[in-house]
Amino acid sequence: MSMRCALGLGQRCLRASWRQPTLAASTRAFSTTSCVGCEKGHQPGPHFRSKIEHHPLYTDLPKPEKQPTDAAEGAQTKSGSSPSVTEEYDDYTFPHLIWGKEEAESVSITHHVPRDKTEKVAMYTVKIMRFFFDLFSGYHFGAMNEIKWLRRIIFLETVAGVPGMMGAMVRHLHSLRRLQRDHGWIHTLLEEAENERMHLLTALELRKPGPVFRFSVLMAQGLFTNIFFLAYLISPRFCHRFVGYLEEDAVKTYTRCLAEIDSGHLKMWSKMPAPPIAIEYWRLGENALMRDVILAIRADEAHHRLVNHTLGGMDPNQKNPFGPGQ
Repeated sequence: MSMRCALGLGQRCLRASWRQPTLAASTRAFSTTSCVGCEKGHQPGPHFRSKIEHHPLYTDLPKPEKQPTDAAEGAQTKSGSSPSVTEEYDDYTFPHLIWGKEEAESVSITHHVPRDKTEKVAMYTVKIMRFFFDLFSGYHFGAMNEIKWLRRIIFLETVAGVPGMMGAMVRHLHSLRRLQRDHGWIHTLLEEAENERMHLLTALELRKPGPVFRFSVLMAQGLFTNIFFLAYLISPRFCHRFVGYLEEDAVKTYTRCLAEIDSGHLKMWSKMPAPPIAIEYWRLGENALMRDVILAIRADEAHHRLVNHTLGGMDPNQKNPFGPGQ
């Protein structure tokens, strides 16, 4: 076969596979034993991924329910109620801790006493940031209702999801540039970033921010992301202590939220069912309420507090003591 024929053959095969409209059809196109539109009888071997298998880390998770069939869709039209279907995010989340009721209830407010200048700078940086955010958000002025709580949670979680991702990216680039292993830090940091993002997605089920709020998130993210990226390049220890102190304040914030739910100040949340995304992610009971969601989020923040203070006290080249989902 001539070189021109081979190149033309490859282009026709690629164009044919890219025209597939769906993922299932695309998979069939890659795994077929003959190419569509091939005039020379080209017979490639099967695709290297002949069947879908879950990674061993996910073998203990329940399998998602099947998508509704045509009959189920017909039943939905007649009855007006939609069948229970597990959404796709269940397949793509990192391993993460599932909290028992006693564990979530036992979370307490703790504080790591700074031992040197680096830790003191990290602590006071968090204090200054919180002071101005509390001032501009009206956290200490007037009663905190459900709307004000959602506004605060949504904004804070858009910021809280940045450090883990930036730290993981910097360590990933260091590993590539230095031709060295990372010793497991990247995985833990990515898990933290996704966990904070799931907090955000849960809150977004209850409130959709307007354009002004979205613009403020855009500005805050652009500023904080670049600053944290540079800070992690200079001092990873400072950054992990910073996040550790940030999570200490997060535990305080969610503890106050729980106290207001229990005292009856947030009457809507005391009876509101948990969003489906929260029930799925934290494996909550079918009758879980918003209080159970806040408990799980607070437990996550307490865990991030432990992880970052632990990493902040270690040499960056030491082995990560936290395994996947720990």
